[in-house]
Amino acid sequence: EWNIEAMGPTKRHYAGRLIRKLTPLWAHGAALTYNMGKHYPGEQLPRWSIHAHWREDGEPVWRDPALLASDDDKDDAQAKDAAKFAEALAERLQIDPGLVNPAYEDIHYYLWREHRLPANVVAEDAKLRDELERKRLAKVFAQGLAEPVGSVLPLRRVVEDGQRRWQSGKWFFRDSVMFLVPGDSPIGLRLPLESLPWADPDHIEIEAEIDPFAPREELPKKFEFKRLRTAAPGSSIEGFRPVPQDAPVVGKEEPGLVRTALAVEARDGIIHVFYPPLYAAEDWLELTAAIEDTAEEFGRKVILEGYLPPEDDRILNFSVTPDPGVIEANIHPAHSWAEIVERSTQLYEVAREVGLSAEKFMLDGRHVGTGGGNHVVMGGATPADSPFLRRPDLLKSMVGFWHNHPSLSFLFSGLFIGPSSQHPRIDEARQDSLNELEIAFQQVSRQSNTPPWMVDRLFRNIFADMTGNTHRTEFCIDKMYDPNSASGRRGLVEFRAFEMPPHAEMSAAQVLLMRSAIAAFWEKPYERRLIRWDTRLHDEFLLPHYAEADFKDALAELETLGFPLNPEWFAPHIEFRFPQVGEIAVRDMKVELRHALEPWHVLGEEQTSSG
Repeated sequence: EWNIEAMGPTKRHYAGRLIRKLTPLWAHGAALTYNMGKHYPGEQLPRWSIHAHWREDGEPVWRDPALLASDDDKDDAQAKDAAKFAEALAERLQIDPGLVNPAYEDIHYYLWREHRLPANVVAEDAKLRDELERKRLAKVFAQGLAEPVGSVLPLRRVVEDGQRRWQSGKWFFRDSVMFLVPGDSPIGLRLPLESLPWADPDHIEIEAEIDPFAPREELPKKFEFKRLRTAAPGSSIEGFRPVPQDAPVVGKEEPGLVRTALAVEARDGIIHVFYPPLYAAEDWLELTAAIEDTAEEFGRKVILEGYLPPEDDRILNFSVTPDPGVIEANIHPAHSWAEIVERSTQLYEVAREVGLSAEKFMLDGRHVGTGGGNHVVMGGATPADSPFLRRPDLLKSMVGFWHNHPSLSFLFSGLFIGPSSQHPRIDEARQDSLNELEIAFQQVSRQSNTPPWMVDRLFRNIFADMTGNTHRTEFCIDKMYDPNSASGRRGLVEFRAFEMPPHAEMSAAQVLLMRSAIAAFWEKPYERRLIRWDTRLHDEFLLPHYAEADFKDALAELETLGFPLNPEWFAPHIEFRFPQVGEIAVRDMKVELRHALEPWHVLGEEQTSSG
């Protein structure tokens, strides 16, 4: 888990400790949620991610951190406690608690699985080759098939008379009871949604996320949420009644059925609450406040999981998630240089306190980075404020400057470089991409009014690796202005050719270089022609002499634009990337031997998670 694997037995423990130590420093009144992370090909299960969410205006999202459980906590909650919790939560949302459904494991499936086992083993010790399936069967049979494993409340947010209110309804199944999809994931991920009464998908009303460019009002204060939850029946803000429903009739559609749900289960003795998908930050905040009040009423710690809140600039977040060999921390945006330095220092210090570091040593004793990225994401306070959307030629300048100075691509990256790396240069995978890039550059200038969607379409297919992956590239614009999704229109550009250095000041220096380049090219766009490096790219710039000389040339160019950076500030980076092996002096001659860089090409017989 600390070399090549993304998941491991101790990573979530370390990640939980890290985010809990960082939360008081960065996120006042934050709610911590455990969510499903990315699912990569070749990995049997998706990764997890832990998020801290808090309000930008300083109002607490979660008042009492003591009510948020961690993986290290112990409790004795059972399925009946989860049912009581779900019913009490429904009442706070002004929903009939009788609409809470008990959820059972699929007895038919597991009896079938038991009958297929060898005659001389028991289900609790099934001897199956698949370790995960073996543990899954043992867990299910140990807890029993006749008892519910959790409770499910159909839940969605609707607009009635200009107000958003909670709505629930009955769920009907052929077996009268709810049997979950077989597995051991949270029950919110195993709901038998395909067994609900059918309706033509075109007739089902679907709510979409709010456009990130839409104007936002201030979020309501905490007491307003409380007033909404505790209003007496019959008042003007009385909760929404259930959808009027009869038993489903064959041949009749049910497009109005509530098809999203909140789930509550007792897992490992701790109450877990699974969020349904929500599309407005106000809804997520209100539901979170109701969950905390219910947890306070029962005196139990809870773990929040399920769907993340919708993207909203009024709610900030940072997260911790696993990656091969490392733990990945995605921190929230900084608005000033002072914030960058402070957060970088705090991150390194807290990580060391919990037993983590951004360095390791190879078998020969060479001091190297962990291989984890120190990716720099830049944009504006809101999507509309993004400098890359206000001045599309800025992206052109950054790409051109980085291309003409290859040292910027190799000096700060990890050992894994080259065309099959996580951040290949445009000219590493396909030389003919430069022709397309020059054509795209001609469409973008400071004087022209280039719409944001056109910038995305001009560069999207150029900023990609050999497999067409638009994320694994030196410049990632997945979240700049993708017309196909609201989450892709954030005005953000990710610069990925950076590895996590071993010291916070080295990390801050990398960001300083990026800030200086953006400020310089905002004043004067970079218009030099693209250089065809061909084989010189690897023949020269993977050697310390040429890389250092090119880097000093890049700093000199920035200085002519009014942004002087002292080369000595980056001396640790050069020494770290090209460490000295030894030296020898013979009479008047001195020979110094240093490590150089080399691209790692994917071998034909090597199978990886990406192909």
